[in-house]
Amino acid sequence: MTESTNTGALPPFAESVLDLTERIPAGRVMTYGDVAEYLGQGGPRQVGRVMALYGGAVPWWRVIRADGRPLPGHEHRALGHYREEGTPLRSVGDEPRVDLRRARWDGQ
Repeated sequence: MTESTNTGALPPFAESVLDLTERIPAGRVMTYGDVAEYLGQGGPRQVGRVMALYGGAVPWWRVIRADGRPLPGHEHRALGHYREEGTPLRSVGDEPRVDLRRARWDGQ
């Protein structure tokens, strides 16, 4: 993980994103936009940046793109986690995606 300040503390927004990510139940997901909306700050790109910089220690595969595709470059690892957790999947052509209608978590 990259440290953001000389004290080693994470920015408050990053802490909020990571805390919410840790609360997403196994087998469920939120999109980058869902996370931003739930927190009431930032947007999908800001959430994606936090996940890219600091997300390695949390269940990063549970925060996904709005089209349900796994994180580019990490598809194989993410799909392994989805299958292990029983995350609902669907196929679009030869490409597996998370079935957002069934897997999306609203934070409740």
